[in-house]
Amino acid sequence: MSHTFVLMHGAWHGGWGYNPVAAHLRAAGHTVALQPTAPGLGDDDPRGVGLADVVDHLVGVVERADLHDVVLVGHSWGGMVLTAAAPRLRDRLSRLVYFSAFVPEAGESLYDLVPPDYQGLFDQLAGASDDNTVAMPLEVWQGGFMQDASPHEQVLAHSLMKPHPYATFTDAVGSGPGDLGVPTSYVISPDDIALPPGPFGWAPRFPDRLPDTRVVETVGSHESLFTAPAAIAGALVEAAD
Repeated sequence: MSHTFVLMHGAWHGGWGYNPVAAHLRAAGHTVALQPTAPGLGDDDPRGVGLADVVDHLVGVVERADLHDVVLVGHSWGGMVLTAAAPRLRDRLSRLVYFSAFVPEAGESLYDLVPPDYQGLFDQLAGASDDNTVAMPLEVWQGGFMQDASPHEQVLAHSLMKPHPYATFTDAVGSGPGDLGVPTSYVISPDDIALPPGPFGWAPRFPDRLPDTRVVETVGSHESLFTAPAAIAGALVEAAD
């Protein structure tokens, strides 16, 4: 079965981050219709960008493209965007795929879902910026996000990351898993330690929030879209089928 994918990226990334995965999806006969870049993470000004702006942007690009039967994928922070956008797009969606992604309840922000030491780090970094953004520290990236790559690859990928608009971490969603109205899957690797294993880990915490979700296990770090793109493409297809 051929699928039409829309790929929503995670924090610090842009739609370009999916290019290796998208190439494998297309080679397997699937359509990657959109890889949108969120407001504030392209060449535009990140100041004043909130989560609602990102959600409006995603909804708008899907509607303008007049897409239907879409498999909407969200990586990491992109799960916040999926959860808020899905009720507005449900008639155009065949499935939501959360890829190592946050699944908020109504009234929760990403800030509410990360460990206290992450909260403190985000507060510190945003406060030290002149535009209320959070830059990804290289040592965090190397140790917890892309630990399965060489130092050269880690530094190269990190150099492409953009400071992230902090309000999109602290803004709460207005809807939750019970409002989605679309079948869901959750893709996760046991080697993803961007959230520490335990009560704040990705799984089973977030898959358990999704009713009757399909869980697909894959390989690689949190940045497996760079380090294991063929495996991630395969996992997304399995999640969509």
